[in-house]
Amino acid sequence: MANSYTTLWTNDLCRELERSGEEGLRPTILFGGPFGSQPSFLRAGVRPGDTVYPVRAHRTRLHVLGSMEVSRVLTHEEAGAELHDDDYAKLLYWRRLKTGFVSEVLLGPPGSPLSFDTVVPGDLLERLTFTSRRGERTLKHVEDGRLLRSAGVQGVYRLAPASAAELRRLVADRFSGPAGPAAPAASGGRW
Repeated sequence: MANSYTTLWTNDLCRELERSGEEGLRPTILFGGPFGSQPSFLRAGVRPGDTVYPVRAHRTRLHVLGSMEVSRVLTHEEAGAELHDDDYAKLLYWRRLKTGFVSEVLLGPPGSPLSFDTVVPGDLLERLTFTSRRGERTLKHVEDGRLLRSAGVQGVYRLAPASAAELRRLVADRFSGPAGPAAPAASGGRW
């Protein structure tokens, strides 16, 4: 069974992506590593078929930035040698996502378009649940629907199935209207 995970993107990274016009583009690559600045997807248990939701903690709100389904997990060393030219070009294009030491590369089909304004509603934030071998947990430091500290989302964490379904709906609802699904934002014509 496929799992869903969150990974925290820093405010600096999000500002850089916004400034450089990445909003609306659909990521095809995510990077992981052994340190807090670039947490390990492998250590968290991410595998092909899983979905990753980048999130941002900003001004007492948690933003879900999009999603990407994982099709391959490679070491950074393997990526340069194994990737076809098109995939290697994607690796170079999305290099801004490398915010620290990188040891892992997650590849996928184009994910949902990046959006920096989708806020996780306060009621969902209060019941957002993560799961691990030790059991389930909700976020600490949530008060009146506001995220007071981001410590509970710093890293890569597996979502409980109900919370994963709610984030999936939240991302999908960005592109739906009364007439049905809208066309996703432009992918920049490259990926």
